[in-house]
Amino acid sequence: MTRLHDKYRNEIVPALKQELGRENIHSLPKVEKIVLNMGVGKAIQDRKRLEEAVQHLGQISGQKPQITRARKSIANFRLREGMEVGCCVTLRGPRMYEFLDRLINLALPRVRDFRGVSEKAFDGNGNYSMGLSEQMVFPEVDADNAKFTQGLNITIVTSARNNDEARNLLTKLGMPFRKPGGGR
Repeated sequence: MTRLHDKYRNEIVPALKQELGRENIHSLPKVEKIVLNMGVGKAIQDRKRLEEAVQHLGQISGQKPQITRARKSIANFRLREGMEVGCCVTLRGPRMYEFLDRLINLALPRVRDFRGVSEKAFDGNGNYSMGLSEQMVFPEVDADNAKFTQGLNITIVTSARNNDEARNLLTKLGMPFRKPGGGR
C-alpha cells in the first residue's frame, strides 16, 4: 500500500465520516482514477515529438501510454482524421496514489513561481483538471536528454457528489490550493 493510500484509509476516511455525517465508507468521496494527457499538435510535422512525448509520459506514469488519433479532419491545421496527435494514460489503484503523491510533493513545488493550484478548476461533478506547461518538473524525466518541452493535462476523477466534497478530499490529500486573494 502506498503512503498516500495509507493516509487516506487511516486519517482521511475517519475525518470525512465525521464532517459529512455518513457512516458508510463507500459513500465517502475517493479518488477513482487519474488521466494524464499530452496533446502533441506539432507531431503532424515531426514524428519525433510524439515519440519523445510517449517516452516521457511512460516514465512519468509508470505504464505504457496509448497513442490518440484525430477524430476529425481540419484543413487549416493540415490535420486528417486518424493522424496520431497525442498520447494518454489512465492510472488506477496503487499507481494512481503513487503518482498523486509524487505530483503533490515533488512536481508541483518544482514549478517556477508556484503559488498553488486554482480552486476553480472543478467541473461541477467533483472532478479536478489542471495543466502543467512542461513535463520537466517530474524527476523521472531527464531534462538534459529532452529535446522538446511538452505540456501535460491532468484530470483527477473522484466519486464526490459535488465540488465542495472533492475540494475537501483533495485538500486533505495535500493538494496545495491557492489561497484566496493570494495571486492571479
